[in-house]
Amino acid sequence: MKLHEHQAKEIFARYGLPVPEGRVAFSLKEALQAAEELGSYPLVVKAQIHCGGRGKAGGVKVVNNAEELESAVESMLGKIMKTFQCPEGKPVNRVWIEKATAIDREYYLSITLDRSVGKPVVVASSAGGVEIEEVAKENPEAILKEYADPTLGLMPYQVRKLAFRLRLPPREFSNIALTLYRIYTELDASLVEINPLVLDKTGRLIALDAKIDIDDNALFRHKELEELEDESQLSELEVEAKKYGLNYIKLNGNIGCMVNGAGLAMATMDIIKLAGGEPANFLDVGGGASVDQIANAFRILTADKDVKAVFINIFGGILRCDRLARGLVEAGKKVNFRFPIVVRMEGTNVEEGKKILSESGMNFVNAEDMWDGAKKAVELANKTEV
Repeated sequence: MKLHEHQAKEIFARYGLPVPEGRVAFSLKEALQAAEELGSYPLVVKAQIHCGGRGKAGGVKVVNNAEELESAVESMLGKIMKTFQCPEGKPVNRVWIEKATAIDREYYLSITLDRSVGKPVVVASSAGGVEIEEVAKENPEAILKEYADPTLGLMPYQVRKLAFRLRLPPREFSNIALTLYRIYTELDASLVEINPLVLDKTGRLIALDAKIDIDDNALFRHKELEELEDESQLSELEVEAKKYGLNYIKLNGNIGCMVNGAGLAMATMDIIKLAGGEPANFLDVGGGASVDQIANAFRILTADKDVKAVFINIFGGILRCDRLARGLVEAGKKVNFRFPIVVRMEGTNVEEGKKILSESGMNFVNAEDMWDGAKKAVELANKTEV
């Protein structure tokens, strides 16, 4: 679950991290009131959306008076903002207004999980304020990393080493990095990021931006955070999927995917690309999905107008193949299949599941294995497009 910048900064402030003073506003009236409370110009107006690249899209503006503030807010609120990360756009229903900072230098600092080593990693760079992915690609030596032992945590000597290499005040930088690690662990975050972390003209380090992503699987421990989710930043299909406990993410391809298990979902998307296709979504029905969940998952798949074929790839364990088959048949009674459906099933009750599908009278295409299923789905999607 993603938090807005203003929500992340409010959390940072509670933990004692230095952030610019600011206010959130949901209307022009609230924005003007926020400016009065902040006291003086210049101020910075920031559109609050779950996408990077706001600055290039006109979502970050410095204003020097009330007229400029009004113009900036009206150019953002109620609009759909498109960025390079979100070409389809996200609605702006709130803005963050903060005191401007006199910037001397910009840095990057984040903590996330490096799955290749199974440890949290602190990533820092002197090239802040830009897309860190581009820095990693064009200037990899500018990316510094320190790995935290999961049992010991991030150690002070590690952040002092980073401070030395970045040529930053060691005490101040260490306090920020160690506090950021506390936020990462205590909130069960998958990512905490400051980009940019700036050194201002007075020599003070300030978190000029803030990003926190929470692990959805840990939200039961953080009900107060769960309430912060802004569903306007999700697609309608993602919101619908959440109602039924389904993990759904819309992608840009034309082959719908339904699987059970996140690892299998990633492998399925990879093999579709290997076969020359593009996945339209990530949809994990989970290990113990019910017939009703499967039917609703398929209904969500069919609602995506970009889908030209569906690849259902299930390994029957807790989710038995016969239960999957009954869910698909149930969905077929309610939804008009406008595209071919390729099914690959293995595992518990697989023969019974195949029998249910073959006797349903519906046009399911059987796949012998994953590769066979991916090739058939890509071929059928291409034919459907023609």
